[in-house]
Amino acid sequence: MANFRALLLLLVGLVLLVASQRTMAADFNFYRDMSCYWGPQNLAVWNNGQNFALSLNNVSGCGIQSRNQFLFGSIEMQIKLVPGNSAGTVTTYYMSSTGDKHDEIDFEFLGNVSGQPYIIHTNIYTQGVGNREVQFYLWFDPTAAFHNYTIHWNPSQVVWFIDGIPIRVFRNYQKYGIAFPNQQAMRAYSSIWNGDNWATRGGLVKIDWKNAPFTARYQQVTLRACPYWQGSTAQCSASTPANWWTSPAYSKLSYAQQGQLMWVRSKYMIYDYCQDKKRFDGKTAPECSLPLY
Repeated sequence: MANFRALLLLLVGLVLLVASQRTMAADFNFYRDMSCYWGPQNLAVWNNGQNFALSLNNVSGCGIQSRNQFLFGSIEMQIKLVPGNSAGTVTTYYMSSTGDKHDEIDFEFLGNVSGQPYIIHTNIYTQGVGNREVQFYLWFDPTAAFHNYTIHWNPSQVVWFIDGIPIRVFRNYQKYGIAFPNQQAMRAYSSIWNGDNWATRGGLVKIDWKNAPFTARYQQVTLRACPYWQGSTAQCSASTPANWWTSPAYSKLSYAQQGQLMWVRSKYMIYDYCQDKKRFDGKTAPECSLPLY
């Protein structure tokens, strides 16, 4: 009887979780949930706040941020990247706190010469320290259709997903003295800007302004995360049914996800800071010697 009640409670919890995820996904509204902090003339919003686009021209780029701050959960954006010759452009999607010792979790999409693949640049900052770059090519054309880019962040790990496939993991190894982003709330950001001093072939290929404006389009944004108010760190970290991100199911990658991660790393990873001993004078960061997942 006790086992039956436990199973029933679990099933009810799963139903409520799925329902809440659908509600939150449909509930996003740009006008309520986001604000433009840079280049409002290059922002377009339509479909009652469900869709938007950021553009770059030779006058300005554009940047947006979430009105709320969050501590743990998932932030998802479906993005269609700049098509054609996007060399020198950088489209970003990231989470960040503020201050000199800020935490940050990055997706950056580095533009290309027509016919060449985009580079996905990922990084993570803890207590103001970054230098943890990992880069990938993609296994699809990110300009032909919308694709889901997700940052999942909980007390155990940070995972970068593309269309549900994990491409990178950063585990919580605080017990070994490695900083982990679990104390600072972050906002969600996205922007497009001129990065032609470094973005394409190390800055050798510059932006061709004849192709401007360069536009990235967005749909189906989901802010499925814990809203943060002063003093709510313990609340967002608590292992409760409402805090689905603290469930053991999200504490590490599943066996299938581990296989997907290794497939991406073996086929499409083009740079890993853990393998760049020349850059770090023959040393690697301490987390590089610990299990990946």
